[in-house]
Amino acid sequence: MNRFAALFTALDQTTRTTLKVAALADYLSAAPEPDRLWTIALLSGRRPKRTVTTTLLRKWAAERAGIPLWLFEESYSIVGDLAETIALILPPPSQASDLPLTHWITVIRGLSALGEPARNQAILLAWDQLGTTQRFVFNKLITGGFRMGVSRKLMTRALSQSTGIDESDLAHRLMGDWAPDTTTFQALVLAPDPTADLSRPYPYYLAYQLDDGPDGLGDPAEWSAEWKWDGIRGQLIVRQGQFHLWSRGEELITDRFPEFARAADHLPDGTVLDGEILGWRDERPLPFSDLQKRIGRKTVPKKLLADAPVILRAYDLLEHGGEDIRAQPFASRRAALQAILAQVPPEAPLRLSPEIDFDTWEGLRALRETSRERQAEGVMLKRRDSPYRDGRKKGDWWKWKVDPLTIDAVMIYAQQGHGRRANLFTDFTFAVRDGEALVPFTKAYSGLTDAEFNRITAWVRKNTLERYGPVRQVRPEHVFEIAFEGIQKSPRHKSGVALRFPRMSRWRHDKSVDQANTLDDLKAMLEAWG
Repeated sequence: MNRFAALFTALDQTTRTTLKVAALADYLSAAPEPDRLWTIALLSGRRPKRTVTTTLLRKWAAERAGIPLWLFEESYSIVGDLAETIALILPPPSQASDLPLTHWITVIRGLSALGEPARNQAILLAWDQLGTTQRFVFNKLITGGFRMGVSRKLMTRALSQSTGIDESDLAHRLMGDWAPDTTTFQALVLAPDPTADLSRPYPYYLAYQLDDGPDGLGDPAEWSAEWKWDGIRGQLIVRQGQFHLWSRGEELITDRFPEFARAADHLPDGTVLDGEILGWRDERPLPFSDLQKRIGRKTVPKKLLADAPVILRAYDLLEHGGEDIRAQPFASRRAALQAILAQVPPEAPLRLSPEIDFDTWEGLRALRETSRERQAEGVMLKRRDSPYRDGRKKGDWWKWKVDPLTIDAVMIYAQQGHGRRANLFTDFTFAVRDGEALVPFTKAYSGLTDAEFNRITAWVRKNTLERYGPVRQVRPEHVFEIAFEGIQKSPRHKSGVALRFPRMSRWRHDKSVDQANTLDDLKAMLEAWG
């Protein structure tokens, strides 16, 4: 654990990519193989599940430190991070150990099988063997909130440096349904069997946001445009008579969308499609809220299958006849995709994502303004000669989203943030007017500058009306413009609506509370766009 904690410290102390990659490459070259494998797993989102509640951890840490729980809670509100608070308030360890990372992960995973007294003893024993940084890492692993400030892309780059294997090859090897319990570093990284996992997807190619319009992209004839659909990104894989469906988050979701078994029956063996899973009825996309009902479900009842039918809007072909064709130009992959889907009958839940016919950037700009009428978020632009890369690479793929919807709302509640913003009020609840009343309808915690967060924090402390635990009710004086990507009905909210991706886009110093939007405005927006 000492070696892993040193890596954590090195990564935490720099923002320079080259230094992060170098530190991680050195670690991956020298650490024991089981620890290397678990480090790769942690950095690719395969963290141990939470095995102890934060309530118990707070109680046990306060008892071990010999302080009242209220003092622990006050310390936590200042530090802003539970794992760090525990690491700081505990007395020094009475013994030293240098057990490997894999040992401590095994301890953490075994806690779920123990009763509360045995869990308590196991954690106290661990705390008594670990230094402050090691305790911090251990606590993060217990709570399931472990982060190292290194993207999967940087981890793959470091692994490439330490092994000499090409980055794109490694990215593909690390995809799929693997865990440290089911493989070894040697099998996964150094000598992978290409037939070991027929379900393995490819790393996704991610587009950059186009903020200033496409005029600087050159000749429009060199580009293909299509709608940016508002669904779930997915890869549909057909190999050796089996089909698998993966989300962009590397989650195997085959069982949640059983209707794609019919699609797989009509695809050639050795086919991998990239596309968007959409709720679909009467040859039109359904609102994202309909599709959302199926997200997170391990099994889908017949009623939900009928209420929220889906299709895959395919827009790229990554494997054809068992051959990886990602290096071919987009135009060639698109032609092959079109030929395959032309053989699929209409009743199968597969559709080609149509190209948008345009000659000039100005013409495409006008078509983009119709995106929401088509249940789309904007348009995608792809250079016709571009390969299918892995990760986010700038230059060949762009997403040109429509401007967000906005509404002016009144701040009515505030709560402090976490981490470096633990001393600032950053999480706010907003309301719209309904006659003389203010009806809460959304929360937002991003969009302001640090200076604005400092100003609103000072105001909140002077204008608190009531306290409800960590939440403060404040005087309704300030209006903010709330930007969001979508709006839908929600019986769980008093307002009857829920927003998608809300954030604060402007602090409206020029508006008073009686100039904020109303609940009727919100409902009219729901009727138009919901």
